[in-house]
Amino acid sequence: MIRLGVNIDHIATLRQARQENFPDPVAAARECLAGGADGVVCHLREDRRHIQDKDVIRLCRLKTRLDLEMAATPAMLKIALQIKPDMVTIVPEKRAELTTEGGLDVVRHRQALKPIVEKLQRSGILVSLFVDPEKRQIVESAGLLADFIELHTGKYARASYIKGRTSSVKRELEKIGLATQQARLMGLRVNAGHGLDYENVGDIVRIPGIEELNIGFSIIARSVIVGMKNAVAEMRRAMR
Repeated sequence: MIRLGVNIDHIATLRQARQENFPDPVAAARECLAGGADGVVCHLREDRRHIQDKDVIRLCRLKTRLDLEMAATPAMLKIALQIKPDMVTIVPEKRAELTTEGGLDVVRHRQALKPIVEKLQRSGILVSLFVDPEKRQIVESAGLLADFIELHTGKYARASYIKGRTSSVKRELEKIGLATQQARLMGLRVNAGHGLDYENVGDIVRIPGIEELNIGFSIIARSVIVGMKNAVAEMRRAMR
């Protein structure tokens, strides 16, 4: 079965809204694991709008796999090398964006990414590149010897929200499926995520070759109603 990584950023978003000490992302992570999550994901943004450095340190102490999302900057590289999460997923980052708007342009930033990927791997950290399902991005990711790519599913998710967009949904699913096959043939392991929810996740899990889905906002939103453990368990059922 495809693994589920739960992104807990928005637990910290709620905490930071009032600058309180609660709700605690680590407590939320424990509930995620109790609900059936295989690991935890968090994004340490440069502006620290939600997850803080201390959160990442504490999350690393949990007996689970931590995927740290970060921008490809010297400051973030330094933090990752000190904290040593199990995996780093390098993502694009803009200060004004509400959420990550697209995949990393590996073609354009290859030279800057190369030493970062190498330093992380030498430290024993798996490296994933968050990319759009495009062949040129996959080829460059393989050239950088990344361990994984995470395919950006945002276009598929947006199409799935609108009734009558069946052709668009099918087209985006085909892109993700083809990109997964291309990546596997090039020696890359494949994760996927962004915008996935309880309604649209079913078609994604049918794509052969994807190892893990990383899902955050829809689970956190659902947890407000049913609790974190139940929200994760419901997503697990939706993935079957």
